[in-house]
Amino acid sequence: QFQLVESGGGLVQAGGSLRLSCAASGRTFSDYAMGWFRQAPGKERDIVSAITRSGDTTYYADSVKGRFTIFRDNAKNTVYLRMNGLTVDDTAVYYCAAAPFIDFNTYRRAAMYPHWGQGTQVTVSS
Repeated sequence: QFQLVESGGGLVQAGGSLRLSCAASGRTFSDYAMGWFRQAPGKERDIVSAITRSGDTTYYADSVKGRFTIFRDNAKNTVYLRMNGLTVDDTAVYYCAAAPFIDFNTYRRAAMYPHWGQGTQVTVSS
């Protein structure tokens, strides 16, 4: 069983920073591309960022480009999301997800990711 456990969420003031972590176990981590999604109350779950298996290609939603950075450490079986310049609109539950393969045409699709973590809450106060 492929387990994904997110951590690092919390309450932060607007303009602040957080770093989310997602620790994987149960499968070979480097065999999976990883994505971060988020879901705000009453809204759909949307892509935030994704990274290929080797980490050589990253993708970002337009709303977070230039503020968020995704990276992974395959030796530690962990993917990270560094979030800077947080705004109240970034408030959501953040989920990490794993997919056997993604590319530019598919990384946004939640259905491409068969494995999901439980999520971590990020709340940004004004």
